[in-house]
Amino acid sequence: MLAPYFQNYKLKVLIIRLKISQLVHLYKLLTLPLMEIKYFRLIKTIVEEGSIANATEKLFLTQSALSHQLRELEERLGFKVFLRTRSKWQLTDEGGELYKVGNAVLESIEKGFASIEQLRSGSVGTVKVSTECYSFYQGLSGFIQKMGLLYPDIEVDLILEATHQPISKILSNEIDIAIVTSKPANEILSSIEVYEDEIFAIMHKESPLNKVDFLDTNDFLNAHLIIHSFPLETVSVYEQFLKPNKIIPPNISAVPLTEVALEMVNANMGIMCMPKWALKSFKLSDDLIFKRIGKNGLKRTHYLVFREADKTKKYVNDFISNFKEDFSNQ
Repeated sequence: MLAPYFQNYKLKVLIIRLKISQLVHLYKLLTLPLMEIKYFRLIKTIVEEGSIANATEKLFLTQSALSHQLRELEERLGFKVFLRTRSKWQLTDEGGELYKVGNAVLESIEKGFASIEQLRSGSVGTVKVSTECYSFYQGLSGFIQKMGLLYPDIEVDLILEATHQPISKILSNEIDIAIVTSKPANEILSSIEVYEDEIFAIMHKESPLNKVDFLDTNDFLNAHLIIHSFPLETVSVYEQFLKPNKIIPPNISAVPLTEVALEMVNANMGIMCMPKWALKSFKLSDDLIFKRIGKNGLKRTHYLVFREADKTKKYVNDFISNFKEDFSNQ
């Protein structure tokens, strides 16, 4: 029962010198709540200051209050900690061993808090984020709000100017993290796979394309494709589905605002291609339907890309781990 508390050398010495009944009292002291560390501080301060009267200023308590603490401690232990006279306070043999143990405990606490402070200091910083496509920003506002609540010392900045070229912006230190759908081949960059999603074609129920079970490449030959922005190489449905088959829709409109693009689709003026998660914050018309692109669906994998040198920065790791947790179930 007592064995786990007496593993170090100092406590083994104490075992030899104290009676079993006294060890029981000491065991009770060591298993008191953390606030009872005050007893160790009391002993240490009396030794360093020479008397309980001199300890009052350091502990910010009256002599009466400190005398009460010491008396309470000795009653719990069952032995005297100090032999005191008017001019001198001297530790008893048992008190001397307790003093050594207390010093070790207090030193350990100080080192622990110093380590925590070091960790905390590494948790402060600004993370500049960008993506390869404007549509990616749709799901980031809620995540950034959550980060602000959980990590008030981490500032997350969305750098819209770096959109479409986030990798080059990381390499030039203009941003810290990029959200992309392909892993860059660069030795100074690291990437983490975060989640996979599927892009759907969104159309009005009266669209001629509603007659098919899924959209094939040829279905885009006569379609009006509504995208967020050019160049086409940043549009997933083009880069991953149409371009390999050398298909370019005859009519393409860039509409940066998703609300406006949805209104156009709802008016049966064209189709847009997006993952469902990016539309969660919008109220969709009952007249809109989702169609799979390709027989097996158009799926893509998302990666967080960052500089290899930033791996040691705690605030960067905090951002990455929380991002992965939030978006892994998309």
